[in-house]
Amino acid sequence: MNFDIEHHLGCVERSVSDLQKEGKPARAVTLSRSYDTDIDDLWDALTSAERIPRWLLPIEGDLRLGGRYQFKGNAGGEITECEPPEYLSVTWIWQGNVSWVQVQLATESDNRTRLTLTHTAIVDPFWDQYGPGATGIGWELGLAGLALHLTDPKTPKIDEEVFAQSPEGKAFMQRSASAWGEADIARGEDPAQAEAASKRTAGFYTGETSQQD
Repeated sequence: MNFDIEHHLGCVERSVSDLQKEGKPARAVTLSRSYDTDIDDLWDALTSAERIPRWLLPIEGDLRLGGRYQFKGNAGGEITECEPPEYLSVTWIWQGNVSWVQVQLATESDNRTRLTLTHTAIVDPFWDQYGPGATGIGWELGLAGLALHLTDPKTPKIDEEVFAQSPEGKAFMQRSASAWGEADIARGEDPAQAEAASKRTAGFYTGETSQQD
């Protein structure tokens, strides 16, 4: 696979913020990236049952406001807000835990659109152990896959398991985890804690350490 690590890592703006969700402490992980396409095409790639599997995962369900969706072998939830072609909000239910994903699109020029994705979760022991990278790396890889799809719709989707074991894949995961650690430090996390969490996250994604490390 011709995967430009420097390009895809450099395209993403990352931030982590504190907030309250349902009366509990929560963290919001935000990624922002621009794409060389118009807002309608990007919206279609994000919401079309035909196109989503080409860059993310196979999906089924009722993909409209109030409907429920399910990614094969992954999360599912409800489409809670939908304002084409600019805003989408869904619940994200994985292994019984509920979090929230929001996507905002904004036109930057005639053929360039910025996507901002925010994934909010209640703070729990998993967050304490792995920090924002556990969420951020997965979305960052997904957004890279979206870029490949938009550039050439015939490009095969990234096989995440194979990619994670390749030299370029390991480098991508490690550097993405480090970048999310830096974003967490900017939020106010203790640098030693953020660095330890980013190392655990990189190891988890590449299979070089166990979840208990």
